[in-house]
Amino acid sequence: MSLIRAIFAVLFPPLAVVDKGCGSFLIVFLLTICGWIPGIIAAIIICNKN
Repeated sequence: MSLIRAIFAVLFPPLAVVDKGCGSFLIVFLLTICGWIPGIIAAIIICNKN
């Protein structure tokens, strides 16, 4: 995971996973709406999965 993607994962989690697919984006977006911390955790997990 690059530094820019890690910064995006903390500041705006859906932006960090926008290139991973629509499903990932929607999941992270909904988790971010429910709570900022779950969105960050999901974004970091999805970004680290390669």
